[in-house]
Amino acid sequence: MSNMVGIDLGTSTSEIAVLKDGKPYVIPNHLGEYITPSVVGLSADGRIIVGKEARDQLLLKPDDTVIEVKRLMGSGTTVFMGGKEYTPQQISAFILSYLVDCARKYLGEDIDRAVITVPAYFSDTQRRATVEAGKLAGIKVGRIVNEPTAAALDYGIDHMRECQNILIYDLGGGTLDVTVLEMFEGVLDVKASCGSNRLGGKDFDQRLMDYLLSRFATRYNLDVSGDKRALMRLKDAVEKCKIALSDQEEYHLLIPFFAKVGENPVSLEEIVSRETFESLIEELIESTAKQINTALSDAGLTASDIDLILLVGGSTRIPYVRSFIERTLGKVPQSLIDPDLAVVRGASVQVGILDNQLSSEQDIVITDVCPYTLGTSVLEYIGGFPVSDAYDVIIPRNVTIPVVKEKIYGTAADNQTVVEINVYQGEFKKASHNNFLGKFMLKGIPPAPAFQEKIAISFSYDVNGILQVEGRIVSTEKKVSLAIETTGVEMVSEVDTEGWDKASGARKYKAIIKKAGRMLETGEAQYYAIEMESLIRKIKTGLVRGDEPEIIDALKEELHEIIYELTEGKDV
Repeated sequence: MSNMVGIDLGTSTSEIAVLKDGKPYVIPNHLGEYITPSVVGLSADGRIIVGKEARDQLLLKPDDTVIEVKRLMGSGTTVFMGGKEYTPQQISAFILSYLVDCARKYLGEDIDRAVITVPAYFSDTQRRATVEAGKLAGIKVGRIVNEPTAAALDYGIDHMRECQNILIYDLGGGTLDVTVLEMFEGVLDVKASCGSNRLGGKDFDQRLMDYLLSRFATRYNLDVSGDKRALMRLKDAVEKCKIALSDQEEYHLLIPFFAKVGENPVSLEEIVSRETFESLIEELIESTAKQINTALSDAGLTASDIDLILLVGGSTRIPYVRSFIERTLGKVPQSLIDPDLAVVRGASVQVGILDNQLSSEQDIVITDVCPYTLGTSVLEYIGGFPVSDAYDVIIPRNVTIPVVKEKIYGTAADNQTVVEINVYQGEFKKASHNNFLGKFMLKGIPPAPAFQEKIAISFSYDVNGILQVEGRIVSTEKKVSLAIETTGVEMVSEVDTEGWDKASGARKYKAIIKKAGRMLETGEAQYYAIEMESLIRKIKTGLVRGDEPEIIDALKEELHEIIYELTEGKDV
């Protein structure tokens, strides 16, 4: 039996599995259950407790219990439990340690390595945080595998000779992934992935919680949003309501003694219909059409090219999700894999590949992609004018990994002897708008006129989705490399600006945005192109977020000044 296991470290639940006789096998926890709640707590006697035991105390001891920590991985945010501060990696390590202990006792042997799955859209920072969690749990992370890819492995192990284009829609408790892959004769070739690290079943729960809290406040003129214990009771009831509404048309939600009005205890009681619940989450689900279309476009396919749709993640049990997928792609999704266990089963298949229990010649081969664009900041010349903070792409998104890409740059100034290499991850043309991953200095450049000395920058993105960067002086072959230590770097929060023109107050900005957009299209923006795109993005983001009008007006004024200069004072 292998001493390596596959682990699905999820937002809501986590699982562990091994490969036995060429087939995935999910290992039960100490309670004999295959699914473990991703909850960590402190018991009354100060012990770390994980899973059901921790979840059971959540309502009574919310300050001693941590849930949904996966959403905080790599964010730099810390959590408190029993008055003590913990990093998300430490909390995740407790979950991993518990799962590994279950496997050790069940298998009767030591476990020191693991394949851990992450959302395909997890950033480099979040992947490194996951590796760190494994180290803290005392296990070596042999491979980080994207969750949809793992689900495809679970499907592929029993359908090796099939040839088809597959779309995997993975909607879990906290994240969304849409992955398009081609399967042919035992080869799973991932073409593209797109997703959101801030969308999942927990967001659906929150919509229903907000609705019920509003109804309660209207009925009793009482706001309980600051009562942590009441909110935890409501969260528990809402989760049960959501699950029930997947099989029935309405649910009687009752929380006795929910709050006090004066000296009188009152209950929260509502009949929640499936129709009401769907109306609350419809916007969130429909918004995922954007990720579907992006993944298809990046894969060079259309909806009609997809032969099979696989649903992964507990949230895909919601009937509206299934009907949305059918409407959007024109094809009925198939229930050919277990939405809760497919990912961990696939992780165990990857274990088999790494441990040579499965061979690429006879069994299964998998390729994956880098879901993000990676690059560096450069000084770019547009129309003969220098433009700083330009983002130059080195590894485009959805390139097959592992991959190594190199670009050659020239020094920007006469007699320059040092260059600072800044590394970013994202899609914006202005470098500083992307996620900053790290930087390092390359010193010892021979003095020479500008552009004469060349600097080679190499990005290496491995199968775990982790980035290594190297800078090299071409004339001397001097090198400096960086294994980017990004754990704790705060990631830029993506704001979807689609529909900005419908936001409150948008009307007064439409004309200038239209004018600037036209100048960008025609090339009139010249060396101001990057700055103009940045300002347009900031205005739209501010409108969507509901920023103060004074802030948005200041951005509009900046954009107006640029247009004024470019048009020599003609009317905007």
